[in-house]
Amino acid sequence: MNSAKIMQIFEDTAYVRTGGSPEELRCAEYLADACKQMGLEAKIEAFEVDMATMQEAQLLCDGEAVPCKGYLCAGSGEVEAPLYYLRNTDKYSLSLCRGKIVLIDGYMGYWMYQDLLENGAVGFITYDGNANYCDFDIDQRELRSFVHKGNKLLGVNINAKHAIDLVNKGSATAKIVLKQEEYKGQSHNVVVDIPGESQDTIVFTAHYDSTSLSQGAYDNMSGSIGLLGIAEYFLRSPHRCSLRFIFCGSEERGLLGSKAYCADHEAELSNIVLNINLDMIGCIMGKFIACATAEEKLVSYLDYFSMEQGFGVRVNQDVYSSDSTPFADKGIPAVSFARIAPPNTATIHNSYDTVALMKGEQMEADIAFICAFADRMANAMRCPVAREMPDNMKEKLDNYLCRKRAKA
Repeated sequence: MNSAKIMQIFEDTAYVRTGGSPEELRCAEYLADACKQMGLEAKIEAFEVDMATMQEAQLLCDGEAVPCKGYLCAGSGEVEAPLYYLRNTDKYSLSLCRGKIVLIDGYMGYWMYQDLLENGAVGFITYDGNANYCDFDIDQRELRSFVHKGNKLLGVNINAKHAIDLVNKGSATAKIVLKQEEYKGQSHNVVVDIPGESQDTIVFTAHYDSTSLSQGAYDNMSGSIGLLGIAEYFLRSPHRCSLRFIFCGSEERGLLGSKAYCADHEAELSNIVLNINLDMIGCIMGKFIACATAEEKLVSYLDYFSMEQGFGVRVNQDVYSSDSTPFADKGIPAVSFARIAPPNTATIHNSYDTVALMKGEQMEADIAFICAFADRMANAMRCPVAREMPDNMKEKLDNYLCRKRAKA
């Protein structure tokens, strides 16, 4: 796959494609057709996802309207209460949430939401964007089912500049009004097989959905193009292992595609010897990384292998926030590859993630290195990576998947 073809795919998919949307399905069909053009049969597998259509979302602070987007799947209704900015998350600061609509920094994560419930908050406000950017974009957020577990608080998201203004003015009261229709929809995984001599299978993953403001060129059409490049490589290269390529839907909504795949294909997971995940490669700027959720030996191997290939890689052992995680949680060793750019040269989950961040020649180089590593694994007489998860990675998986709370 040459740089011209790579950049053409970026241009063809330069649209927002949130999980469960018609645009996401349109992109799934595009990827399936790209595989077909290579002579590969692709299956599009549907899975159920929570959906909502927002009909009304209002935030009033001291009686003045503040531009906002309501949290999808957070229920309907209205709540009015004192406004409280949660600056710190110590026990005393959290205790002041009772009976208040709480403004928090950052995302609404699982443990933050549990803290708000436990301490009697009645609603919440988050914010995103950047105070130094000229735009007033607001991301469309959702209250995920594994977070609320049926106990929903009304919430809205606002722009960072408006959040600063509320705190600066000392706004005393807030009112949230949400009206939405919630229902079950469908997202999709695209699955492609290249059989080998053995039932031992290497699974390659990358997600193709985007967030609500983003064209998702960097995060993560780049990874999906990478899968196409790897598939093209192995169509003309021998390999002992069988290969499966999964273009995952709804990753941005909580790794839903890879979780659904692992649930729907549980009987087949025992044949998987390794997961290779691509999430954000080929950017003009930034360092190339490999994150191994596996035994420490794989970290050393990748470090040596990168020097052998003359390709700079920073390798570490950790849980990567991507589609590798559900596989690792099933005991399958996983490695995620990415090119991480400095935040002042490329950002994600916003309207600035476009094809302008990407370079076809850098994509070619990144794909070539991943192919070289994958070739070594796919032609090993026995996959050298232990198919067991070390204890330190089990603990990190428990923390990431919110089964245990990480120690402060």
